[in-house]
Amino acid sequence: MAAFTASMQVAGCGSRPEAGFLAPVVEIDSGSTPHTLLVATTRKRDDRPGTLFNGERSTPLDFAKIVVSVPDKHTPGEVEWASRPPGDPKTDFVVRQAGYLESEKAFISTLNAQLAAKPKGKRSIFLFIHGYNTMFAEGLYRFAQLVHDSRADGVSVLFTWASRGQLTQYVYDTNSATAARDDLERTLRLLFASNADQINILAHSMGNWVTVEALRQLRLSGDLPPASKFGHVVLAAPDIDIDVFKSQMRRFGKPAKPFFIVLSKDDKALGASNFLAGGQGRLGADSNPEELAALGAIVIDMTEVKGLDSSNHGKFAQLAAVAPKLGAVLESGVARQHPSASAQEIASGSLEAIVKLPITIIGAPFRLLAGGG
Repeated sequence: MAAFTASMQVAGCGSRPEAGFLAPVVEIDSGSTPHTLLVATTRKRDDRPGTLFNGERSTPLDFAKIVVSVPDKHTPGEVEWASRPPGDPKTDFVVRQAGYLESEKAFISTLNAQLAAKPKGKRSIFLFIHGYNTMFAEGLYRFAQLVHDSRADGVSVLFTWASRGQLTQYVYDTNSATAARDDLERTLRLLFASNADQINILAHSMGNWVTVEALRQLRLSGDLPPASKFGHVVLAAPDIDIDVFKSQMRRFGKPAKPFFIVLSKDDKALGASNFLAGGQGRLGADSNPEELAALGAIVIDMTEVKGLDSSNHGKFAQLAAVAPKLGAVLESGVARQHPSASAQEIASGSLEAIVKLPITIIGAPFRLLAGGG
């Protein structure tokens, strides 16, 4: 029990942006970079100034549009948190503009307007679903960091479910994520029905549970969106029982494009989750790449990457800085280029073939693993 408690403690951070950190800052540093984020959420609105949403559940889906400013002297992989609200735009992540979108129709209208402003062929959507123990401001600023570091040029959409942002609320968060399945499915249908050419999905931690469940529900409905609209699906540090994930994927079927699973064997937060689950392995802590390849997934092993947080649960955020290069690698695709390649053959190939041996593009090695044919 002592080891479990220690693991849970390192998963949190010292100072949390509970209230007031989303108050718009009037004077903005000219060197900072703005990013417009659309929000779909099952969280309850919060009347406290500069807060917008809290960790309680609410129905139906609610929406918002927020412009986040990233400081000029930003360190890739990090979120420069303000020591007190609303923050200094010269040194901190701050909000420039924020407002609710009062209906689903307003959300779709805003989404399509942003897509229309993009050149043809660039009308994509980047959807992010956060994990356990995440306050609204934390999920929002983390997403802004991912968008900024990856130089994402599509429209950015955050799906945020009702996490209370407390280590002791694991069961509440699990149930909140489960309760949000239908709402994420609805959000996905709205995005796929929009004027976007492609939707790319990134989920983190417990957010993977609700994401894979929502995708499974799409399959079960018999009304799947066109395969051409599915971009990359990246499951980062997924807090999902390995056997449950296998069952979900068997029902979903082997996707046209492989899912990418980002894992790290030294993830202390998933170690704590493993304890709570009675010793059942978590997908994001250690997985068999050969077995997952048969289900349509490729493993990105970041065990050798030095994490920026003490729990090693947020390493996926460090991938964003190399996303353009990594994206080109993923686009070339093992499945399409080497449908029957063995792991050894892939390892001897170029980076574009997705190598098995360690490569260095972050400053520390990580491995892209694909199972044999």
